[in-house]
Amino acid sequence: MNNKYNRLIFKIALPGLALASGAILLAGSSQAEQAAPAVSRPALTVRITTLREDKWARTLAANGSIIPWQEAIVGAEISGLRIAEVKVSVGDHVQQGDVLATLAAETIQAGEAESLASLKESEAVQIEAKVNAERSRKLSASGFVSDQQATQSATGELTAQARVEVQRARHQSALLRLSQTRIVAPDSGIISAANANVGSLSQPGMELFRLIRKGRLEWRADLTAEELMLIQKGMTAEVAVGEGRILKGSVRAISPSVDPKTRYGFALVTLPDNSGVVAGAFARGTFDVSSGMRSLLSLPQSAVMQRGSKTYVLVVGTDNRVRERAVTVGQRNSDHIEIKQGLKTNEPVVESGGAFLTEGDVVMAVKG
Repeated sequence: MNNKYNRLIFKIALPGLALASGAILLAGSSQAEQAAPAVSRPALTVRITTLREDKWARTLAANGSIIPWQEAIVGAEISGLRIAEVKVSVGDHVQQGDVLATLAAETIQAGEAESLASLKESEAVQIEAKVNAERSRKLSASGFVSDQQATQSATGELTAQARVEVQRARHQSALLRLSQTRIVAPDSGIISAANANVGSLSQPGMELFRLIRKGRLEWRADLTAEELMLIQKGMTAEVAVGEGRILKGSVRAISPSVDPKTRYGFALVTLPDNSGVVAGAFARGTFDVSSGMRSLLSLPQSAVMQRGSKTYVLVVGTDNRVRERAVTVGQRNSDHIEIKQGLKTNEPVVESGGAFLTEGDVVMAVKG
């Protein structure tokens, strides 16, 4: 009986001992985990770079627009005539003298025919008056015609001649009006606007076409008064249009004053022919305003980032953590940008991939 009771107690005690042992093991593992140090892993492998010594020409950056060199406004010289045909549209290249549109010319043609008939009639009268005057002069010399009759014949000849001149001028005027029913291009260039519609009536001063003369475009750079004083005629400039496309030009004209409201003036830069840019497009450019080369420190543009008005780089510390550093930048040249302040010569900065990093991230730095 006692042996049986002892076996029962032993069986009950074993599960309790197992539970206690499990609790001890769990407590031990939890303490071990707390005691183990946290291990940081690099967030990203990045390429680093440092400031580079360069020698650049001094440049002046500006914004502006592409504008036509000159625009010709083309309209009708005769009013009240119906537009019969329009031969060109926007974007067409035309040569000087090309017909852009024609006006209904029936009335003008009838007037020209009438003036021509009057001219021929006057010429016939003039021939008769000339013959009579010649005959009177001969008879007057022989004494068969009085001086008064001879004078009348001479006067009739001069009057007939004057009438011929009047009719000839009227006919030339009719021919001119007839030619004005053909609206022609005053110069070669590109049609930039076309407002002529078949069937509408021509009106004096109404714009029918707008023509970019010679197809030439230029860059109008907006500059402050201080910047204008650095610009000279003939100075070279580079204009960035589109994706990575650079056009080289030269300064053609400089405004002698600035707008009193905006405090900006402008410089006009001639662009090469057939540049393929569009009038009205926004463009950035730089002027070479240096008389020589100057020394500076620069970084690749990919290493310099912008957030609002803040310009900064990511500096890699000795603990391999990145930290933002505000910098002051200057001019740009190709794929590099001048660093004026905020960075020491030998400090490593993230060259690319900075957009994927935040303050305090650990990186694996690799020299570029």
